[in-house]
This record gives sequence, C-alpha cells and structure tokens, in this order.
Amino acid sequence: MSSPSLYLKPDTQIEPLVDQWYAWSHLIPPATTARNITHRHLRIIESYLNGPQVHASAARNPKLLGGPFIDHGGKRVEEIRELQDRTKRERAGLIKFSVALETLDEMLRTVPDGHSLQQAYALVPDVLRGYVELFYDAQDHASFRLVEPLLYRSRLYQRSSQSLMLSPATGDDRPFVLSTPRLPSPGALHLRWSFDDPRVDRLFALKTMPRSLDQIRRDLELSDAEAATFATFLTPEAPAPYEAYTGSGVRWRYFGHACILIETRWLTILLDPVLSYTYESTIARYTYADLPEHIDYVLITHNHQDHILLETLLQIRHKVGEVVVARNGSGALYDPSIKQALEQIGFSNVRELAELQTIDVPGGSITGLPFFGEHADLAVSTKLAYLVRLGSELLLFAADSCNVEPRLYDHLRELIGDVGTLFLGMECEGAPLSWLYGPLMLRPVERTKDRSRRLSGSDFAQAWALVERFSCRQVYVYAMGQEPWLNHVMSLKYTDQSRPIVESNRLIDECRGRGILAERLFGEKEILIDRVYEEPLSAAV
Repeated sequence: MSSPSLYLKPDTQIEPLVDQWYAWSHLIPPATTARNITHRHLRIIESYLNGPQVHASAARNPKLLGGPFIDHGGKRVEEIRELQDRTKRERAGLIKFSVALETLDEMLRTVPDGHSLQQAYALVPDVLRGYVELFYDAQDHASFRLVEPLLYRSRLYQRSSQSLMLSPATGDDRPFVLSTPRLPSPGALHLRWSFDDPRVDRLFALKTMPRSLDQIRRDLELSDAEAATFATFLTPEAPAPYEAYTGSGVRWRYFGHACILIETRWLTILLDPVLSYTYESTIARYTYADLPEHIDYVLITHNHQDHILLETLLQIRHKVGEVVVARNGSGALYDPSIKQALEQIGFSNVRELAELQTIDVPGGSITGLPFFGEHADLAVSTKLAYLVRLGSELLLFAADSCNVEPRLYDHLRELIGDVGTLFLGMECEGAPLSWLYGPLMLRPVERTKDRSRRLSGSDFAQAWALVERFSCRQVYVYAMGQEPWLNHVMSLKYTDQSRPIVESNRLIDECRGRGILAERLFGEKEILIDRVYEEPLSAAV
C-alpha cells in the first residue's frame, strides 16, 4: 500500500528567528544586527534578569504595549540567562563591531575640521577598517558609509544564527517581536536552517504540493526526532483549489494592514505581504490559502517590520516571480539595502526601482513614486509609493506616506493625472524615533526631540489634500495595524477616541459627503473593477 500524500497544515505557524529573536529586516544586515544586539536584545535581557516580575506586570499592561518588556510571565529566567551568555559568546564579533561604530562616530565629531579626511582613516577602529568610507556632507559634517556587500561576505554575517520555529497557530495573540525572544514550547519544532537553505522552499511548497512522509523526511533531511514532531504538522486533507480571477477587468482583495492582492486575467501583484494563518476566528480574513499558485510581482513599500514581514515573504518565496523594492546604496546605518538583505537570505529575484521609474506589465505598468515622511526625519531612501496602471484604471498605494510637502503632489499630479483609487495609511500618531531606530542612533537622542520625530502617516488635512489633488473616486484607509494578526509586530490598540481613528473618520465622512466612495479597511475586502481595458490585454503588452 502506498503512503498517503500529506500537506502542511494551514494552521502551522512558522516564525523565522535570529538567535531566537523574531527575524525582521534589521536582523539580516550585519551592522543593524550588531546594534540591535547591543542596544535592544542584551539591554532587554539584562533588565529582565534584574526584575522578571516587573516585566511580567508591564507585559500585561495595555498602556505599555510595544514596550521593552519580555513576555514570559516572569519565568524561564535561566533560559533567558543562557541566551544572554550564548549571545555574548557567539556574537562577540558583532558586539565589538557595534562598540566600534560609536567610537568612530565620536572620532568624526571631534577630529576632522573640514580638511582632508585621508589621515583620519588611521584612527578608524580596526574592526571597521576597509568596511567604512569617510566623507563630508555639503555642510562640512564628517560622516561615514558602510560597504554593505563586503560586510555580508565577512565573518560578521553568520547564517548559523538563523532558524525556523514551527508551532500550532491557535489564535492571533503572540508576544511582541521586538521585545520577547522565542523559547522552545511543547509541540514546537525548532529547525536550525538558514533562511537561504533550499529546504525552506521545499517546506512551504508542502502547503499545496503534497508528498509522502518518507519523501518529506528525505527532502527536508529530518532526524528521527524531528520527523516525529514534524508529522504533527501534516494532514492528508487537500486545500480548497484556488479560484483565479478570469474577468475582463481587475479584482483586488484586502488581506489586512497594507497587504493587497491585485489580479487581472494575465497578472497578479501582491503589495506588502503580511498574512494570517487559517484557523477558527470571529474575524473574516483572507489567508495564505487565498493566494494564487504564482504571483508575478511582490511590491514592498518600505523597510518597516509591518510592511516587509520575513515570516510571510519566506513562505511565499517559491511562488513569486519578482520582488520589487526601492533602490538604495547609501550605506547609511539606519537605511540598509532591502535588495541585498533579501538576496542574502535566498531571494534571487529582487529588482530595485528608482523614483519615477516604471516597470511595464501586461496591460499596464507599475511606477515608483516618491514617499515623504513616516521615517522620523531620517534620510531614508528605501521607500516608494506605487502607482499601478491597469488599462484605464489607476491605483495609488501611498502606504504610510505623510503629506508634509503638498507641492510634491502638485508635481506628481502634472505627470500622472487623476487617480481613480487611493490607498493611504493614516496612523498619524506613530511611535517616536527611538522605538524602531533607537539602536541605530550612535548618540543619545534628547527626549523632547525623540517624541517630536515620529513614525507618523497623514492626518485628515494631509490626507484630504491628496484626495483633492488627484480627484480620487475611491479612497481606502489602510495600514492601520488594527487586524489582530498584526499584534505581534504592531502592538496597537485603538479606541474610538484614538487620533488615527478620529482623523480617518473625518476623511471618510468628508469623502462620502462629496460623493466619493470611502472606507477604512479591516479584515477582508474584495472589489471588482470591470471593463477597464479598451483592447484585449494581451495586445496591450
């Protein structure tokens, strides 16, 4: 008798980890990893070891959501201590690199006086020599840039830190990813594979391409113990077949937050993939099971953990034609290259797009547009809004763009004309600079400055100016972090009085009062746009 064909269960939660911390985009580049180790991970661990019950209490306080508190109930102290010791031992080179960056920054503040920097290279800490270039900006301020490709090829980039943790998904609540390391739990399986291991794609292909248990064990090279646990994540039940869009227009589906799937008969585009698993819930949602077998383009708007979620990207990598990201080669510590990071973890299909550069697609185009604001006034270039043109329909995905300079959109309006559908984030009371970028700041940020420089999107006035400028017919507020399956990366809890809700309600009311279709998206949504092509799509390529 032949062995049954088995699929990966749709409720199998698979978290990518770096040294047992949830992997996000700043834990791939060596320099940002180093700073997060010294100025986030080790500091949080030290605090937990000194007061585990303080952390337990804080983690339960809704007012402290997203704070630097380990959510392990004040327990498992020895495991946390072991993680601390192992990190200091195995990542000693990265710790030394982080300290050297501060030494370099101090030297560049005190030594150069506007004259040639040639002699200053001798003062660069040895661990940084050859990995940084010194320069002056146009205001005569001395600074440096990192040679990222060299760092990835050095001993500082350590694939051995990467792994995958499999566990049953039983609900939306998970500990906050920036503050709580993942520890072994009953029924979980810890696979110590680097993210570029070919077995990663074989694992996720099991969602739709079944194999026998023996074949799976050989393909994934599992030990006896691993195979026994892995079998608990398998099922003979085939997923429901995907129903592709076959109409003559466009279908878009909202998967939560900033994740939108666009389909025509010839094309599929997925923006900012952040997906839920499939399990019992009172909130309707699209999940991994609702993705097509092939996705032509994945578009990433910017390098924040709620828009470039490695947990999702790794799971869909085997079915993606091309990943599109903003072009960057600045070498700034706080603005690492997405392309280089993704390539290092096994993506061979990453394309960089510059502002106002266009990709021709069947029946239309994808254009990268400038994206201002939402990055705490840092000179971040790794961000794009996307204008998707399909036949006669224009859809603008502005992500968390903050309309701090309306003249930008005056210029864009002259180039692109009216926009039928606008998607815009309105988290207008974002976290302060230090919440995300604190470890990358090489000198302390004053509290008042920190609180004034926020990761904020547009408020009502800024959003309405965009709607007016582009004469939008439909307006959708998205990327608000309200879906509960975003809790582990966002830690947001809004009330009716929260400013983002109040401001987005004003926008929706204003739009509807003027005959513009408007909605704040939540959970799932499907819209069909018919008859947008004046000629057969295949002829319009």
